[in-house]
Amino acid sequence: MSDETIRVLFVCTGNICRSPMAEAVFGQMVARAGLSARFEIESAATGSWHTGELPHPGTRAILDRYAIPQTGRCARQIEPRDLHEFDYLIAMDRSHLRDLHDLGAVPAGRLARLLEFAPNAATLDVPDPYYDGSFERVYELVTQGCAGLLAHICERHSL
Repeated sequence: MSDETIRVLFVCTGNICRSPMAEAVFGQMVARAGLSARFEIESAATGSWHTGELPHPGTRAILDRYAIPQTGRCARQIEPRDLHEFDYLIAMDRSHLRDLHDLGAVPAGRLARLLEFAPNAATLDVPDPYYDGSFERVYELVTQGCAGLLAHICERHSL
């Protein structure tokens, strides 16, 4: 078993709703599994609309409701170097997959949609709650996806 750090980057449109929620939820799951020292977890946006802003109030409220620690990080836009520096690039929907491919060549096996790890999810795309306020539904989907992602990573890295 290697002690190398496993780097995970969650990606959505503005980095204020879905990806920071996934970053926080996944971070709590990793901490509860006693694996925090093995992971570096971040999130980023495909666009620059919200760069420098804190997560959306709806995201912060849902994380508070479920007592999930927030990172306090502000939104940032993904950079081409992220494609090679992170072991897992986790997109929230198909448009993010396209945007990541447009950014540059993604090494094989690093890119997936979060809900590919949620076998019982009715969709592969996490909807954007920015437009309809569906933060609770998004939290449920993100939780399912993050649990499956952690199980996948633990199996793949023999954790």
